[in-house]
Amino acid sequence: MALTLEDFTTRCHAALKDKPGPEGREAVCALVRDALQDVDFVATYIPAGGPERHVLFEDPELGFTVLAHAYGDAKTSPPHDHGPSWAIYGQAAGETVMTDFECLARPDAMKAGKAKRLRDYTMRPGDAYLYEPGALHAPRRDGPTRLLRIEGVNMERVKRLPYVEVTAQPA
Repeated sequence: MALTLEDFTTRCHAALKDKPGPEGREAVCALVRDALQDVDFVATYIPAGGPERHVLFEDPELGFTVLAHAYGDAKTSPPHDHGPSWAIYGQAAGETVMTDFECLARPDAMKAGKAKRLRDYTMRPGDAYLYEPGALHAPRRDGPTRLLRIEGVNMERVKRLPYVEVTAQPA
C-alpha cells in the first residue's frame, strides 16, 4: 500500500513530539528517505511540472511544514541558512549539487554575512540531508529536479538576511 501524506505527516509529528531536538529531526530525515522510495508517493505529492514551492502540510501543533518543490530548469541559490529553523532536503528526481559553508560573519541589517565554501556533494533520488539551525548551504540544480522538503517552521514567515561567498585571497 502506498504511503499517504497523512501517514507521512503523522509519523513526522510523532518523531518530533517524542524526541524534540536533533534525534527527532534525524528520525524525520529517515522518514523522508523512506517516502522518496515510494514511487506512488513521489508521483502523487511531488509531480513533475508542479510549482517551485508548494506547501503540502503545516503542522498546527509543532509548526513544521512539508513542501514539494519542482524545478523545470537550472536554478542556483546563494549561501543561506534557515534562520532559527532547521530544514531537511530530500531529492525526489534529478540531482542537486549542494554546497556546505562555514560562517565567517553573520549578517546584520547593514551588511550581508560572509561564508566560506567547505564542500560540494551531489544529492540523488532517495538522498535526504538535515540542516540544523544556522547551517549554511547552497543548492545548485543544473536541470529539472523535484524535492520533498521539511522546514521546522514555515519559512515564508521568517525574515532572513543574505550571505555572500568569500574566497581566500592569495598571499
